[in-house]
Amino acid sequence: MGEISNPGADDAAIEATVLRQLLVLHPIQLTEGELVLEIAGESGEFALRDAVERAVRELGAAGLLHRSGDVVLPSRAALRFDELLG
Repeated sequence: MGEISNPGADDAAIEATVLRQLLVLHPIQLTEGELVLEIAGESGEFALRDAVERAVRELGAAGLLHRSGDVVLPSRAALRFDELLG
């Protein structure tokens, strides 16, 4: 039998990947489309592209990233947290 997927855990993993990528690339500014390309790749499947877009929305709602137009940036709180974790 196949493995049963846990959508909540999958979403959390994608959110972590998105935030990690933004923190690693900071201060480089990426558009949401560029971020999707970074994570999903050129031929990224729809489900993964959609998951990255959801992650951007959820991280924004949690105050961990900001949007300026189409540009996506880590928030000061996310940057400070990353700094503390070293």
